[in-house]
Amino acid sequence: MTTIYTIGHSTRGAEDFVRILNAFGIRQLADIRTVPRSARNPQYDQDALKQFLRNHDIAYVHLKALGGLRRPRKHSPNTGWKNDSFRGYADYMQTNEFRRALAELVAIAGEKTTAIMCAEAVPWRCHRSLVGDALLVRGIEVEDIMSETSAKPHTLTPWARADGVRLTYPAETPAHPLESTHTEITSHAAPRRTRKTREPRRQPASG
Repeated sequence: MTTIYTIGHSTRGAEDFVRILNAFGIRQLADIRTVPRSARNPQYDQDALKQFLRNHDIAYVHLKALGGLRRPRKHSPNTGWKNDSFRGYADYMQTNEFRRALAELVAIAGEKTTAIMCAEAVPWRCHRSLVGDALLVRGIEVEDIMSETSAKPHTLTPWARADGVRLTYPAETPAHPLESTHTEITSHAAPRRTRKTREPRRQPASG
C-alpha cells in the first residue's frame, strides 16, 4: 500500500529539514503551497529549496493546484469549519481541479516515497490535514511527520462525512473553529486527534 507523508517546514534550517526527510526515506517532496516562497525563511523559497533538495538526491515538484488560500462558497456544505480558510479549502475539495491534482499526487507517490509540504509546523493548523483526509478515503495511508523520530498516522477529521471519496464537513455536530485548536496547542491540553507515534524508516548506511 502506498504511504504519503506530510510535513511542515516551519522555521527549521535546510539541513535539519533534509535530515528529517532522510529519516523517513523521503525521495520526493511535493510542495503544496499556493505561493512557494517564505519571507521569513528564505531557505524555503522555491528555487533555493529545489536546488538544496537536488543536492541531496530528493526530487521536488510544486503541486499548486493542491495549494490553500481558497475562499468559501456562499452556500458551503462545510460549515463544520468556522475558520474561513479551512471551509474554503473544503469547498475547493469538491472541484474537478482538486481531484485531478490529488490523482497526480497519488500517481507520483507510487513512483517514489513522497511527502507533501506546507509551512505550518503541525498538521491540524494547515490545509495539508484536509489533503490527508482526502487521501485516506481513497485508501492511501498517510503519516504526519512531527520530528526526526516521530510520525503519527493521520486520522480522519472527526466531523468529516464521507460519501465514497467525496468528503464534506457539515455542522451536524458542534462546530470546531481553528481558534479552539490553537487553544489546545498553547494550553498543552489533549490534542484534537490521538495517534500512535511511529519510528521512522531508517536508510541503510552507505559504504
